[in-house]
Amino acid sequence: MNGASHLPYGGLVTFARAEAASLEAAWQADIGVLGVPYDIALGFRPGARFAPRAIREASLRYALPAEGLYDLRSGRMRLAGRTLRDAGDVILPALEPELARERIEDAARRLRERASLPLFLGGDHSVSYPLLRAFDDVRDLHVVQLDAHLDFTDERNDTRYSNSSPFRRAVEALPNLTHITTIGLRGLRTDPEAAAAARARGHTLVPMWELDQLSSVLPRGRKVYVSIDLDVLDPAVLPATSSPEVGGMSYAQVMEVLSRTLRSNDVVGIDLVELAPQLDPSGNSNLLAARLLVEALAELFG
Repeated sequence: MNGASHLPYGGLVTFARAEAASLEAAWQADIGVLGVPYDIALGFRPGARFAPRAIREASLRYALPAEGLYDLRSGRMRLAGRTLRDAGDVILPALEPELARERIEDAARRLRERASLPLFLGGDHSVSYPLLRAFDDVRDLHVVQLDAHLDFTDERNDTRYSNSSPFRRAVEALPNLTHITTIGLRGLRTDPEAAAAARARGHTLVPMWELDQLSSVLPRGRKVYVSIDLDVLDPAVLPATSSPEVGGMSYAQVMEVLSRTLRSNDVVGIDLVELAPQLDPSGNSNLLAARLLVEALAELFG
């Protein structure tokens, strides 16, 4: 084809036109992508199970050529020569949450064996708990969580494994998870017990009205897992999420947090969760999610 490539609406769908690679095979890559199409732990609007496919389709707009992506600001070709593989989705049972968590953890462990940076496409935020279990060997692990909600509730509606509780379960199960910094908090439904428990453990809580303090609270020189809940963005920017909260972050603000975090730490993994594609018929939310991830990879790998 003389180097010709498909336009975004043509060809097979993988993240940013990555080479498809099964977790049953042996391979190595700089970046490995894994979808986690799971949303039975939601407390409001469903649909996040459709997000991995929607993000992949949108990411074809930002397909990664071998020569990299030209950055107008720096004049550099970013992500040039980096290897990217798409390992597909975790095969999940319909209504067996414990089995789902086991399969998610196992797939994440196998992705870690193959990729320097595992990138996970959720799914609701409950998937961060089994994903983090796959990082139980990382000493002094820090989480940077971009989120409108704390997700540190002990129990919601007699459920301990909802999307309101992934980080509560994670700190209980993982003694190596030493700190969580949560950025973008806001809303009328904060669980006071969860906030008190997080503060008692020494976690850093950064609500929207304290974003000017970021330079003093973000970790530096740590092993960091980044969890991006898309409801951290203002719903005027990204409406397609289960539990939107007004007064959220702009795209530029989110990228500023990611840039500072990714450049200043040893990032061991990234997840992006809570996209419900059907809630934005324009498709703009999907494009934003895909671009956010590609830009984050460019920040991390240069």
